Amino acid sequence: MNIIEQADSGSGARARKDARPVRDDPVVIDLMTRARAGDRQAWDALVERYAPLIWCICRRYRLGRADAEDVGQSVWLQLVDKLDKIRDPAALPGWLSTTTRRACGKVLRGPHADGYGPDVEDIADEQAGPVEQILLVAERHAALRAAFGDLPPVCQQLFTLLIADPALSYAEISARLGIPVGSIGPYRARCLDKLRRHPAVAALMTS
Repeated sequence: MNIIEQADSGSGARARKDARPVRDDPVVIDLMTRARAGDRQAWDALVERYAPLIWCICRRYRLGRADAEDVGQSVWLQLVDKLDKIRDPAALPGWLSTTTRRACGKVLRGPHADGYGPDVEDIADEQAGPVEQILLVAERHAALRAAFGDLPPVCQQLFTLLIADPALSYAEISARLGIPVGSIGPYRARCLDKLRRHPAVAALMTS
């Protein structure tokens, strides 16, 4: 069980694993407004939030890393030109998904495709599943990164050690953090509580 799953399981609220993503998120509205005004930090935040969506779609098309990176760059460049025209934040995920699928289709057809044969976009859509599911995974990862970055250093270190591979014993974690073995459990509980209460995570855990 990873950190975000632990946060879901103990929240006391219905987890949104099967729910639609929060598409009227005020954070997204704010980011889009600021990005349109030329705020580079807001643009970077949008890219970080939705890059996993693009990457997931590229993987559905079985693109290699280089091709996926080219597709991603193409999609973001197109968004620079279209951002002013996307007035409703709810339309952004759909626009990104459609643009990414088209870009992936062009890669698979190749530069000399004659336009005939199977429609690779339709084939991939049959295998990809709802875009909402992909977006929800992307949003969950983005929320986790944001919440993790705001945790106190001791919590970040504790979570990093708890999910280390190969797994560390509590004695090893105790030695690295300089805290008693008996304190690891209570520390973990407090850190998880901080994670659950972070606005980014709370928005995805409740509906």
